[in-house]
Amino acid sequence: MRTTNSEELLADFTEGRLDPKEFPHREHVRVSYELLRRHSFPEALLHLAQGLRQLAAKAGHPEAYHETITAAFLSLIGERQSKTDYADFDQFAQENPDLMQKDLLSQFYPAAV
Repeated sequence: MRTTNSEELLADFTEGRLDPKEFPHREHVRVSYELLRRHSFPEALLHLAQGLRQLAAKAGHPEAYHETITAAFLSLIGERQSKTDYADFDQFAQENPDLMQKDLLSQFYPAAV
């Protein structure tokens, strides 16, 4: 699943039209990046949390949504965006490959946290 148009991706995400099986970690990061380009951090977190909860429920696993992980990843993405003016998500992803690792937060926090 690679929607090339960011507006279409965000619309599909917020309207619940995405297939959870076709929404890998990289797309989580992409949606986060695009939300932060359009909204303040609190608004982006609100939209991201709502969309991810919807995806988790659609997948039959509402317990899979984790607020702390969502906020922590969004914070890292926002911090990186604030330091450099990226042309687009592809440049952002290329220059921040660590954010494409789903287990990145384990470098900062033990699993119990």
